[in-house]
Amino acid sequence: MKKAASADRTRYASGMRREYDFAGGVRGKHYHALQGGYTITIHGADGMTVVKEVKPTAGAIILEPELRKYFPSSESVNSTLRTLIKLIPSQPSGRKAQN
Repeated sequence: MKKAASADRTRYASGMRREYDFAGGVRGKHYHALQGGYTITIHGADGMTVVKEVKPTAGAIILEPELRKYFPSSESVNSTLRTLIKLIPSQPSGRKAQN
């Protein structure tokens, strides 16, 4: 039991160990690259290799992380966009209609 107690003391309040240092880390470093899709290669112990192509579904829209707290669901995004569409003038001001 003494080992378990000493291991608990080596962790920060956040649950991370002291030897983990993320001071030089960059949040979202690969975010934009992954939006275009990526490949996962899985090498099995039996020598079998599985390659999976992961691409966003056609028509998928990716929210930036800071927007997710305001739009937690597809319904909230769609509702807000419908409200904004109502605010768009059907004929932009300063332009004449073409006949």
